[in-house]
Amino acid sequence: MFTPNLGFVLLFVSNPQKSSLFYQEIFGIKPIEESPTFVMFALKNGVMLGLWSKYTAEPRVEVPAGALEICFPTEDVDALYKEWGEKYVTVAQKPTDMDFGRTFVVLDPDGHRIRVYKLSEVN
Repeated sequence: MFTPNLGFVLLFVSNPQKSSLFYQEIFGIKPIEESPTFVMFALKNGVMLGLWSKYTAEPRVEVPAGALEICFPTEDVDALYKEWGEKYVTVAQKPTDMDFGRTFVVLDPDGHRIRVYKLSEVN
């Protein structure tokens, strides 16, 4: 019987080493695996984030970056936005209040969307 349990997320990137430096900077962690075509990060909740060269991935990657988001909860959206902004990230959406809560979106070097959010309190 299949039990859905997310193990890892793969992002297909142009340059895994360049992307690795970006994620090391914003996450404040080092990769657990690194090669010229692949980098893997272990996130604190046990999910892995892989950065795979879009030129060596099989089957071939046919879609551009930005078609999905990886999302991370935080307690203080504005403080993290300020911290990441000091690291010269590309901002797609400044902190804003939306139906679900407070959020912002930045882009990695390939244009993958990274959403940070804090869900609204339900009374």
